Amino acid sequence: MIAMMQIDIGGRAIEYRVIPGPVSERPPLVFLHEGLGCAALWRDFPDKVARDIGVPALVYSRFGYGHSAGLERPRTPRYQHEEALDVLPALLDRLGIAQPLLIGHSDGASIALIHAASGARPVAGIVAMAPHVMVEPMGVEAIARIAEMYAQGPLRTRLARYHARVDDAFYGWANIWRDPAFRDWRLDDEARALSIPALLIQGVDDEYGTLAQIDRIEQLAKGPVERVMLDQCGHSPHRDQEAAVLAAIVSFAGRLQATATE
Repeated sequence: MIAMMQIDIGGRAIEYRVIPGPVSERPPLVFLHEGLGCAALWRDFPDKVARDIGVPALVYSRFGYGHSAGLERPRTPRYQHEEALDVLPALLDRLGIAQPLLIGHSDGASIALIHAASGARPVAGIVAMAPHVMVEPMGVEAIARIAEMYAQGPLRTRLARYHARVDDAFYGWANIWRDPAFRDWRLDDEARALSIPALLIQGVDDEYGTLAQIDRIEQLAKGPVERVMLDQCGHSPHRDQEAAVLAAIVSFAGRLQATATE
């Protein structure tokens, strides 16, 4: 069992853990989980990345997930912007984390993109695994199928092992993605504003999004973009192809450091 801590952000508890590492000129890592994830569901992947790069890392659960405080209201189409522009900056400030390398998965990748594109605070780079920058019908259909599974019970039981408020975690994610008001959601403006290095990682068998997602970021971004497409890989590259993803992130982080010291 990995020990978690809690910190107060805006009067509400955030669950987090810090992976120790040497303080150096290399950027610290911040991990941003998927739409049904939490700090614990990353398992030991962040530890491996932090160890191989040789830096400290932050892993946390957003509101409604893990053992963080629950949701105060239903999510709106702006929920990822609220996380990226309000909660994440406050958390980084409280923990004294500056100019991080953001490593996000799915919703977390989109949050990393929004945060970095805002330019409100320095970010060394982003790693976006299975990012979303638009709503695709196949993704909505996949969420509808998993909502049926959740209603049947066993999936809810499994998720409840990780989420103290499991219905907040599941329906907070599933309901907004199925809401007709969310169908026109896009991150084109944020992708255009992205000027820092980005590593995009996508499984070719991703059931929630096609390669059009990372194509769009690459087409619009102002900064350097690298992409890794993985065969025999679905929506969770770090689980389906852990070795390849770990190697890609470590290599990318090394190039960031090399560029910073030139």
